Amino acid sequence: MIRTLERNGVNMIEIGIPFSDPMADGPVIQDAAVKALRNGMSLRKLFSQLKDIRSDVGIPLILMGYLNPIYQYGFENFCASCAEAGIDGMIIPDLPFRDYIAEYKPVADRFNLRMIMLITPETSIERVRLIDENTSGFIYMVSSAATTGAQKDFNAAKQAYFEKIDSLHLGNPRMVGFGISNKQTFNAACAHASGGIIGSRFVTLLEQNDGDAQKAITKLKSDIGM
Repeated sequence: MIRTLERNGVNMIEIGIPFSDPMADGPVIQDAAVKALRNGMSLRKLFSQLKDIRSDVGIPLILMGYLNPIYQYGFENFCASCAEAGIDGMIIPDLPFRDYIAEYKPVADRFNLRMIMLITPETSIERVRLIDENTSGFIYMVSSAATTGAQKDFNAAKQAYFEKIDSLHLGNPRMVGFGISNKQTFNAACAHASGGIIGSRFVTLLEQNDGDAQKAITKLKSDIGM
C-alpha cells in the first residue's frame, strides 16, 4: 500500500498505530483500529512489516499513535525501532507538550526523529510559537476541535484560523488535517499551508474497493482535483 501511494504522487505517509481508545479519531479510523487489533496487529508486527520499506520507498514516513502502546513498548525502544525501519518522525496526540520537552525530546533527538505536535483553533499564539521553536518536521494544524472525519467544506472561521497561523511566519511548515475529503477542503487547506492530510476518506475508499490501494488512491485524487 505504501509503495502504491508513493507511485501515485503522495508526498508523505502517516502510518497509524492501532489503539483501542483513539480519542482524536472519528468512527472510520476507530473501526479500522478495532479490526486491526482483532486481527492481531501490534507495534512489533508493524515494525516487522516495515523492516525493508526503505529499500525502495523514499518519501517521508511518520508513525501516528497514542502514548499507551508506545509507553508499553518503551519509548527508547520505540525510537530505536523507528530509526532502524527508516521512520522520519512521530505524532502522539495525547503526549503533553511539557512531558515531551522534559522527558521525550532528548530521546527522540538522539535518534534524529521529528516529533510532530498538533495545534487547534483554540491553541494560543504563545503556545503555537513555543511548539514551533521546539519541534521540527512540520506542525499539524487540526482544522477544528473535533475528531477526524470527512467534512464538506471549511467555514469562514476555520479559514480565518488558517490565515492567522499563516501570518505568524513560523519556522516549520504546516499541514492541515481532520476533515479533508474533497476538492473544496483540500484547496482550502493548501491555500494557507504546505498541504493537506487525508486519512478517513482514504480508509473509507479502501474499504469500498476491497482493500485495493490503487483504486482507492485513484478515486481520492479525483475527489480532490488532482
